Parts: sequence; C-alpha cells; structure tokens
Amino acid sequence: MVITNPTCFFIVNRDRLNSYAAPIRILLFLITLLLLWLPIAAPMYLIWGEAVGVGLTILLYCGFLGLIWGWGHKIAKYSHPYRYYGLLFTKENGRDFLLGLGLGCVTLIIFFSLQVSLGWLVSQSVDWRNPLPARLLPAIGLYFVDWQGAIAPGLLTSVGVGFAEEMLFRGWILSELERDYSPKAALLGCSFVFAILHFIKPLNVILATWSQFLGLVMLSIALVLARRRCNGRLGISIGLHAGLVWCYYIVNTTHWLAPTGIVPEWVTGINGNPIAGIMGIAFLSAISLGFAKFPQKISL
Repeated sequence: MVITNPTCFFIVNRDRLNSYAAPIRILLFLITLLLLWLPIAAPMYLIWGEAVGVGLTILLYCGFLGLIWGWGHKIAKYSHPYRYYGLLFTKENGRDFLLGLGLGCVTLIIFFSLQVSLGWLVSQSVDWRNPLPARLLPAIGLYFVDWQGAIAPGLLTSVGVGFAEEMLFRGWILSELERDYSPKAALLGCSFVFAILHFIKPLNVILATWSQFLGLVMLSIALVLARRRCNGRLGISIGLHAGLVWCYYIVNTTHWLAPTGIVPEWVTGINGNPIAGIMGIAFLSAISLGFAKFPQKISL
C-alpha cells in the first residue's frame, strides 16, 4: 500500500494494523508521526533555520503525545491510552514521582560523595558572590557560581527530560513490546532501543565513550523495573530519571567537582558523565536489584 495520506492509518485496516508485530507497529507509528510533522517543520526550518530548532522539537513531541492517544484509542482500542502507557494523574502516581526524584538525588549525592572521600574527585574553590567576567576566572582560579541559576532551571529541565523520555521509552515503546513479548524480552528490547537512539554519534565519539552505552542500557533496565514495581505507573520512572539528571546538571554546570586523575575516566565516568563509568553502572545495577527484589505484576 502506498501511503499518500498520513491519516490513512486511522481509516484503513485498523484491525490489521493492530495485529502487526510490535516492531512493525512502532515503525508505522513513527512514519505516521513524521508525515504529520514534516509538512509543518520543513518550511519553518527553511525560513528560520536553527532558531526554531527547539520549537520544532517541542512540536514533534506534542504530536507524539497526541498521536499515541489517537493510535491507542482508535487502533489498539484502549479505553484510556495514557493510563495504559503508565501516565495517571493521581495522588499515588504523584507520590511515586516524588519518591523517584528523591531516590535519584540521593543516589547521585552518595555517588559523588563516595568519590570525593576516595580522592577520585575534588571539590573546586567556589565563591558565592556575584559572578565575575569569565576572562578573570583563570587568573584568580575560582569558580563564581550562580547557584539559583543552576538549581531552578536544572529542575525544570530535568523534569521535562524525564517526562519526555519516560513517556516515549518506558511508557509507549515498553507497553507495545509487552503486548507481544515476554517481560524479559520487552525489558531488553526497550533498553537496547533506548541506548542505541542515544548513541547515534560519529564513530570516533562512540569508541571514545563506549562505556556510556552500557550505562544507558543499565539506566533503562532500572527505569523499567521501577515502573513495574509500581504496578505500571510511570511516575516513579519520571521522578528517578529527573532526579539523576538534576543532580548531574547542577554538578556539571557549576563545575563543582573535578577528577584528580588517580583512577581512569572509565571508572568515574568519561567526560564527567556518571553513567559512562564503571562506578555509575554499579550504582544503577544496585538500583535495579533493589526494584527487582520486590517485583509486582503490571496491573492497570
């Protein structure tokens, strides 16, 4: 069948579309999403260029949120598509979010504190006065940090990233895979897709940051198990993802900690990225084991 109208997925062979294997359903969904987005995005990009890049990304994601509701309701026949994908606007899911946010923050605080105590990282000089011009910083050897500028935007950014990625990977993709495959196969499939899509980089960068791929897989495994631990609710995964990103954002943007060079970067994290190091992978493994100890059947 030649696709001439992206809405054809919703008016032709709905039952047949729903019967396809999960990888084909996911691929057809993404093709539909792009066919709906490109006619709007392409002219805007040609006119305004990179200036509208963020706006077009937001538009694409809003299209995704709208399409998964339509796809779930019209094709998969879910009475409540967002609920099926784990997004529930309930107090219980809100508590899950706060629990995950706290767990993510505490995990990275322990992670960095342990490395400082071992001498692998060192706290750099910080002055809490008004920031000085950047050209003066190398001369005086101090970092003048706008903590409010690091903490508040970091929280907003991390919650946005957590929601966007969890709804996509641990929400929609995981749920579609779980329809056709065993829980273990769905977990591994979701985790490798997550890692691969985050690792689309030039070959030299891939080789230089190889350990990050393992960290991404383990991060996704932890987030999948977190969702399953909470009966399929997505709040804890969003919170955990956001907490990890938030603390890393603060440390990274304030230049608070610096490696001492006592151990290789692949131990502490290549380029300062916690999940790109053996220690970070070990912490994520511990979180995964913690969730796996209390498995619950997914029941929405």
